[in-house]
Amino acid sequence: QVQLVESGGGLVQTGGSLRLSCAASGRTFSRYAMGWFRQALGKEREFVASITGSGGTKYYADSVKGRFTISRDNAKNTVDLQMNSLKPEDTAVYYCAGRGAPWASTYGNEYDYWGQGTQVTVSS
Repeated sequence: QVQLVESGGGLVQTGGSLRLSCAASGRTFSRYAMGWFRQALGKEREFVASITGSGGTKYYADSVKGRFTISRDNAKNTVDLQMNSLKPEDTAVYYCAGRGAPWASTYGNEYDYWGQGTQVTVSS
């Protein structure tokens, strides 16, 4: 069982930056691909970014490519999402997710573990 706890959300102005962090329990963190998803009010959850267990391959949604960067530290059991050039449409609850396999996915239903979410609000 893996437990995920996100932190780092908050309120930021358009063009600003935030860094989300997700801390995972367990001793085999490198065996899990990790992802970030988000859900805006009244909308379905959507993929943001994911990273393989080794950290060697990363995937991004087109809407965040070039602005967001996913990274992980397997020694510290953490995965981060650096978000730059934030836009009001980035406003959402952001969720960290873990997959019971080292290869990443862009589909939320392929992830087995989820954090509680952290709110990101970008004001215009």
